[in-house]
Amino acid sequence: MTTPKIEIDGVDKYYRKFGREAKRALKREEDHTVHALQAINLHVDEGEFVSLLGPSGCGKTTLLKCLDGLIPFDRGEIRVSGRPISGPGRDRAFVFQNFALFPWRTVLGNVTIALEAAGKPKAERDEIALKYIEMVGLEGFTNHHPHELSGGMQQRVGIARALAVDPEILLMDEPFGALDAQTRELMQIELLAIWERTRKTVVFVTHSVDEALFLSGRIAIMSARPGTIAEVMKVPFEYPRHEYDVKRDPAFAEMRYELWEKLRISQEAAFIE
Repeated sequence: MTTPKIEIDGVDKYYRKFGREAKRALKREEDHTVHALQAINLHVDEGEFVSLLGPSGCGKTTLLKCLDGLIPFDRGEIRVSGRPISGPGRDRAFVFQNFALFPWRTVLGNVTIALEAAGKPKAERDEIALKYIEMVGLEGFTNHHPHELSGGMQQRVGIARALAVDPEILLMDEPFGALDAQTRELMQIELLAIWERTRKTVVFVTHSVDEALFLSGRIAIMSARPGTIAEVMKVPFEYPRHEYDVKRDPAFAEMRYELWEKLRISQEAAFIE
């Protein structure tokens, strides 16, 4: 039996309350901690595209950061390729929602920054970066700065930067959430094309049911806080996928309705609490 690429077993995460929230808790003699994640169990196979879908505040981004090693967790274990993680590693790369580009660097300079930190010679890192800049369709913008690019183009730079370090796993935190609807759909198509070429293992956080259905092989549905994996649904559409074929399929509409119902029930339960 093959070992999953990512194994998340029994993970819990608590945050301490600060500021006004902490003062209110003190007055009410309540606990000063927030239980963000509870008993998270999720395994992801190599080359799989899995989305995390759930209501706002359910801990999707927190789970992604725990997986990247950016923040510690309080209980359980996360393993990558069978090895427990102890912090960030070169086997994982993070793509942020807000682009997180360095404004004083060109497209080439932004994509090469991690290669620079790894000590690769300039000629080698430029060659690697140019390969991925071309892959994301920005070959004519190598010397442009972020302010000269559209939001979609800036996110392409972020994806190229992540791919340039040749990670085994891509962790994507609502990467298209700040884009307009048309650009978002175009970026989904581009990402799927890139994934079909590279077959990286992807864990993708999104609030969009349609986005999760179009991109993913499986969707992990998270409950309201404390977030847990309520259910994992397999998406039945074969790869390669074409947007109009998938979204016209009656199964797409059925799954979309089912997912919305699960999210609605989860969100209502959170309001009642």
